[in-house]
Amino acid sequence: MLKNLLKKTALSILFSAFIILWSWSFLSSWSFFGIFKSTKKIQPKEKPVPEVRVVVKPKYVRGIHLSAWAAGSKKLRGKADKLLEATELNSVVIAVKEYEGEVYIPFKGQTEYKTFTNAIPDLDQYMKHLREKGIYTIARIVVFKDNSIIKVKPEWAVKTKSGKIWKDDAGNSWVDPYNKEVWDYNLNIADRAVELGFDEIQFDYTRFPSDGNMKDCVYCVKTSSQAPSVAVAAFLREAASRLKPKGVNVSVDVFGLTTTSTDDMGIGQKIVEMAREVDFVSPMVYPSHYAEGEYGIPDPDKDPYKTVYTSLNSAVKRVPKEKLRPYLQDFSIQHHYGDKEVRAQIQACYDNDIGSWLLWNPRCEYTGKALKAKKFQDSYEKSPEEIKKEKFQTKISTATQASAFPSGK
Repeated sequence: MLKNLLKKTALSILFSAFIILWSWSFLSSWSFFGIFKSTKKIQPKEKPVPEVRVVVKPKYVRGIHLSAWAAGSKKLRGKADKLLEATELNSVVIAVKEYEGEVYIPFKGQTEYKTFTNAIPDLDQYMKHLREKGIYTIARIVVFKDNSIIKVKPEWAVKTKSGKIWKDDAGNSWVDPYNKEVWDYNLNIADRAVELGFDEIQFDYTRFPSDGNMKDCVYCVKTSSQAPSVAVAAFLREAASRLKPKGVNVSVDVFGLTTTSTDDMGIGQKIVEMAREVDFVSPMVYPSHYAEGEYGIPDPDKDPYKTVYTSLNSAVKRVPKEKLRPYLQDFSIQHHYGDKEVRAQIQACYDNDIGSWLLWNPRCEYTGKALKAKKFQDSYEKSPEEIKKEKFQTKISTATQASAFPSGK
């Protein structure tokens, strides 16, 4: 009797254990319609590899600069299109952030910062149009000269010793080049430009102030004579590390005198150090911006070939010529600049074996007669030596006259 009872009890226990194990297996496998969490390991899905854009850069970049307002004007865009279709031009630089601080592309944080201005309402369509035409697109971003952001972020501004916002001779404000939040703000705008399809990001005013009472400038860190150039190079390094993995090129604009200056000209720009961090560097060798007597030239604005040639002749000895892409003058100040003066500057580039260049005109109207036909966009010819010698004989000066650029870029 006892034996049978023990036997029945053992069988009952085994049956109950079986039911419990089966139920648990059922619940674990099917999660009981989501009430119980499955203990079964789920293989994580493979994350999609982000597609890196492949930028097709022309053999030689030859372009024009358009302000945001010009890029948003169908009339001025139409004029630019005609030149891009008929001449050796193959690139467009569009200003997406200017020194007033206005940002002309929608970007992350635009509501907070209040710096967005919709100057190019149909930007997506225009970018598509340029891509279809095979035009290389460059987004120009002014970095450290900024009148707008400090209205929202006054703590980012260069200050005076009395704690006020410092201003240059023209009454413009500057943000602190040492401030990493300033870096991030500008790089967020650059990120957005990449998303919009630009092939290259070009930084301008990547420097410290050049005029005004600079002895009264106070920054967020203790500065020294070497610190500005270190900060500028560090910003470019950070920009390249952030942008280049996205498949775009990175460039920077510099003062024309950096090609011959051996120091940072008091503004943090050393062309050799800056060129190491970016793909291209654009010295702004506008003849009108050089002081009389610079490079031994009595009136540089009157002698565009000699001025540009002399500046770039020094540059190619210090920076790989493949990285040099100067901004040239297509506007008049003291002397009239027409097709001969513009072409003389272009020839000065070629005579230094520099095949790329950009034209600047504040009104964004360019001299078509100075340009060759489209079939010449991938080539150039140097002047015969006897003609080049005839044009000038001068000794290169290493003067560092930052004051020659009181109001220029």
